[in-house]
Amino acid sequence: MKNRIVIILAILTVIFFFSTLSSCNSAMRQKAGRDKEMAARFQLEEKMAKFSQEKSALEEKAKAKEKEAQEVKAEFEAAKKALLQEQLVNQGLKEELQKVTESKIALENDLKKSKK
Repeated sequence: MKNRIVIILAILTVIFFFSTLSSCNSAMRQKAGRDKEMAARFQLEEKMAKFSQEKSALEEKAKAKEKEAQEVKAEFEAAKKALLQEQLVNQGLKEELQKVTESKIALENDLKKSKK
């Protein structure tokens, strides 16, 4: 009877020993998986931070370019207004030149008539 109890206890000890080894092995695999996942998350967070910084820099550049474009547009509008004024002045000068030319022709005709 004593030998039987010793054999049963030995078998139970061996079973518990192998289950403990199996449990330890499983825990090591889970830890390795968790470590890999943490490393992957860390890399992704680093990439996300880098992209956020790049995004901020690009947004600042875009705002600067937009402001520059607005300034150029304002300069263009001012130049356009100045050109329009110059065209109006030129139109007035052309009309005045035409009147002077007509007056000159009329005076020349009168001069020719008076010489005859």
